[in-house]
Amino acid sequence: MTLLEGLAVLCVLAGASVFAVGAWGLVRLRDFYARLHGISVSAGLGTALLLLGLLLWFPTVENALKIGLALIVQLATAAVGGNALARAGYLADTPIATDTRRDDLAETDQVPPRGQD
Repeated sequence: MTLLEGLAVLCVLAGASVFAVGAWGLVRLRDFYARLHGISVSAGLGTALLLLGLLLWFPTVENALKIGLALIVQLATAAVGGNALARAGYLADTPIATDTRRDDLAETDQVPPRGQD
């Protein structure tokens, strides 16, 4: 096994570990918003590590372009999707954990106050 292959395996294992921690957080975190944050972060980092491992395992210019494009698309859509899910959850009055101290959206005019349409 070459050094590049070893790094590739290490990146893939790290990416799989990040996904496993995200899945564990999905079960253990206290409310919808914390779960959404945990899974969004782990999806971005886990995918990046897996794609880096794939690039290290098959290092060609063509693969670098494909993997780079896939990474850019994934990171852009994951951020927008996570934000849209959080906003939809907020507008649907998804309960907030009892130890949450601030509700910044309730202090703005951008969305209706919780419990009102």
